[in-house]
Amino acid sequence: MATLVCFHAHPDDEAISTGGLMAMAADAGHRVVLVTATRGEHGEPKPGVLAPGEPLWVRRVAETQRSGELLGVARVHFLGYVDSGMMGEVTNAAPDSFWQADVDEAAARLAELLRSERAEVLTCYDELGTYGHPDHIQVHRVAVRAAEMASMRADQVFQATINRDRVVAMRAAIDAAGAEPPADDGDWDSLGVPEELITHALDVTGVLDRKRAALAAHASQISDSDFFLQMAPDVFEAAFGTEWFVQLGVPRPAGAVFSTEIMPRAEVR
Repeated sequence: MATLVCFHAHPDDEAISTGGLMAMAADAGHRVVLVTATRGEHGEPKPGVLAPGEPLWVRRVAETQRSGELLGVARVHFLGYVDSGMMGEVTNAAPDSFWQADVDEAAARLAELLRSERAEVLTCYDELGTYGHPDHIQVHRVAVRAAEMASMRADQVFQATINRDRVVAMRAAIDAAGAEPPADDGDWDSLGVPEELITHALDVTGVLDRKRAALAAHASQISDSDFFLQMAPDVFEAAFGTEWFVQLGVPRPAGAVFSTEIMPRAEVR
């Protein structure tokens, strides 16, 4: 069986964009390793979640471990950088922030893990970080460089993304119905990548209950009353039942269907 390494920016990112892949890979007998660049120090904790004097990062590390258990992760590793905050915030300039990290130095840290784990598949984000967060953009840069350092082939790197065409259509349907969009509604046209660039569409409905549970494990960031967990099951399935990826260096031919498998199949002996 193969080893899958999923590289993410912050705790909870793993559940949102690759939770289904991780659970399915683990169920198939593959080794799943979760690497997180930061401990999410600059997240916004829900009121009353933290104990008096408890640092947010301590809680988020524990939440990541719990999420990993639910998804079948064999190892959780933190790369050692500090959360950079949203684009344009003063925290972007902190010398220990991931956004300020030297790409080669950070990639060397990840490449060491890739080699030691004999990784056969690495996931990151698309080059715009799916929605422009500085740490997500840096994850892409560092992952691509680390794969090179670890002598992985480009086609072993899969960029988790959002299907922009589907999101824009969803927004149009919301507008047509006169429904209220989410309170933090932004520029949906800039999320992810156009459908024509996507190579893989992974149906994760069979493990969607575990993906939702992994999201709920991050209680410091996602409460029962939040958008993610308030969705009716059918709406949650429509939004999160497919995980989208762009395989590095392997464009999908025009008109071709999406590939539906990422992990290599076991050799028949």
